[in-house]
Amino acid sequence: MRVLLVGAGGVGTAVTRIAARRPFFDAMVVADHDPARAEAAVAAVGDDRFRAEHVDAGDESAVAALLARHGCDVLLNATDPRFVMPLFRAARAAGANYVDMAMSLSRPHAERPYEECGVKLGDEQFALAEEWRRAGALALVGMGVEPGLSDVFARYAADELFDEIDEIGIRDGANLTVDGYAFAPSFNIWTTIEECLNPPVVYEKERGWFTTAPFSEPEVFDFPDGIGPVECVNVEHEEVLLVPRWVDARRVTFKYGLGGEFIETLKTLHVLGLDSTVPVTVPGAGGPVAVSPRDVVAAALPDPATLGERMHGKTCAGTWVRGTRDGRPREVYLHHVVDNQWSMAEYGCQAVVWQTALNPVVALELLATGAWSGSGVLGPEAFPARPFLDLLTEYGSPWGLREQ
Repeated sequence: MRVLLVGAGGVGTAVTRIAARRPFFDAMVVADHDPARAEAAVAAVGDDRFRAEHVDAGDESAVAALLARHGCDVLLNATDPRFVMPLFRAARAAGANYVDMAMSLSRPHAERPYEECGVKLGDEQFALAEEWRRAGALALVGMGVEPGLSDVFARYAADELFDEIDEIGIRDGANLTVDGYAFAPSFNIWTTIEECLNPPVVYEKERGWFTTAPFSEPEVFDFPDGIGPVECVNVEHEEVLLVPRWVDARRVTFKYGLGGEFIETLKTLHVLGLDSTVPVTVPGAGGPVAVSPRDVVAAALPDPATLGERMHGKTCAGTWVRGTRDGRPREVYLHHVVDNQWSMAEYGCQAVVWQTALNPVVALELLATGAWSGSGVLGPEAFPARPFLDLLTEYGSPWGLREQ
């Protein structure tokens, strides 16, 4: 397998450090708009299977040419969701398979944003599914940790733990703190603003997909491994759009443990218009400059990838499932916990970006060995869960199951 990894930020760098320990691929080209980032990621692993390149992720023809030049058979997208469609189309144009960790962006319903879906996450990709299927090519979408591992957990629950499922609820929480910052998100702020301030999507079998207000339906969820109770709220996320396509469940939700202070900060950004991606004109040294307010916010905050040395605590991604088994009620929480102290000591990566990066590497290995195969635009739920979970454990990062 020859891989083109686009994006050498926190997650992309973690991908290289995880993949370098595995033998399943022949080459990994690490490409970024900032050549220095790509070169640093490659230099850190000291493995001649890796090489650095410069590319603009928004330039489809340049990405397709890079795939062809290096004979890459799969593109792994480690950029933010703005670049999903250009990279998705570039992979198709070059005849390569494609893997991402977030799907094409949504657009709220113009008149009823908190009741009805407009353009849903992934709609643009799924609209091209037949083209990928006819070509015998695979686009594996939403293959990070959430979405990604959380979806694998949903498939595992349906196949091995339940006869009927009433509800699948992704629940994400952490007790992470960052020294020296009043506000320092542990993940890409551009993506965080997008998913937290968009209308959350809920799925119900009798109703289909619908939306609610941001931060709705708060609940306290008790997370394992010492994290403890965290208030979680509805957030827009890919799992709600993916799980019902392959797993039979009466209801699917995603709730994120953001914390009151984080929510208030996001609300303030929204009130001030600083969440907008529409450029505004501001004075510059050389004259007026058009800038996106959200990009300004991202530039003003610390890079999440650099926070590992200041970060303490654990992060937990997981899937809560309620239903019946052998005629009796059952409720479980399948989870994956990463301690920042461990990920920093073992890989030099902070916990959130490392946990995100781990899962696409596992998926690539399953594709390389043939344990996973398919064509079209498919989510993680479309594949058997057991090979993934077994390999995840082999990577030295076991998962857990708690009966509720």
